Amino acid sequence: MIRAAITSVGHFLPEERLTNADLEKLVDTSDEWIRARTGIEERRILRDKDKATTYMAIEASKEALEKRGMDAGELDVIIVATVTPDMFFPANACQVQAALGAPKAWGFDLSAACSGFLFGINTAACLIESGRYRSVLLVGSDKMSSITDYTDRNTCVLFGDAAAAVLLEPDTNGNGLIDSVLRTDGNNWEALCMQGGGSLNPPTHETVDRKMHYIHQDGRTVFRFAVSAFINVAAEVMQRNGLHSEDIRYFAPHQANQRIIDAAARRMGISSDRVMLNISRYGNTTAATIPLCLYDWEHELRRGDNLVLAAFGGGYTWGAAYVRWAYDGVARPPVAAKEAEAVA
Repeated sequence: MIRAAITSVGHFLPEERLTNADLEKLVDTSDEWIRARTGIEERRILRDKDKATTYMAIEASKEALEKRGMDAGELDVIIVATVTPDMFFPANACQVQAALGAPKAWGFDLSAACSGFLFGINTAACLIESGRYRSVLLVGSDKMSSITDYTDRNTCVLFGDAAAAVLLEPDTNGNGLIDSVLRTDGNNWEALCMQGGGSLNPPTHETVDRKMHYIHQDGRTVFRFAVSAFINVAAEVMQRNGLHSEDIRYFAPHQANQRIIDAAARRMGISSDRVMLNISRYGNTTAATIPLCLYDWEHELRRGDNLVLAAFGGGYTWGAAYVRWAYDGVARPPVAAKEAEAVA
């Protein structure tokens, strides 16, 4: 049976760090308040106005290809999961394709907010399992600072900028994406959205004055729904595949809120040392959070390790996936190893 296996991971993080202390100077908040409610201590910001989501996606993709030793000319498909495209069209995937020099690859953008990587890996798996494609590049990339209102203390503390990319290729040894449970419920979309900029509310002086081009979130409503949805779907994918807590090498959750992550891990019976957690350093990078976790923990993963991925995002969109890792991670170089120790 052909499955789609992750064979390489790359990433990109802007150099600038926006700390909780920095935010204390912008809005009425405190480091203690942010850490207690979210687990975030700092986030990365791409300040250069000439660089955006596509730039980060390209850099992450280059690293993934280089680590695999694959020429971009071998790529069949490029998928970019994002809610902050450089522009509505062309798709970011088109610009990534051109920058990488991938002449035979076709591609598209996928919009599912924080669930974008999960929806994307399921889509990539369908393409590979069909037998028609052998190499899919999946990138989660978001410049969330571009749609964040830094006068709104309820949202500006949450988000950061980053990108991470994975290569997916056919595997016939039982590794790869084994199963996924994906959900959408649009009944409460207003609780987490950006209303301005589309065909319903195109940019005008009024939409700008009403701050409709920024993220809007009803925090309490989203939190209540996310906790139950996130936990239930992670437990469901384990039950469907007969997985017990001791079978899981790592839980790789979307990095939105540490309290939600902790609650899900408890429900799954997974100890904290087997939870990929880097929210304190990056914040919520939307579609990039799960692949960033895979990058940070890649050196610890071994062929055959069972991973459960889970995410919740605007829409509402949410889901979980069961992935069996396909290769042995290599030791980090000294600088990266030091960074990895900081994660742990």
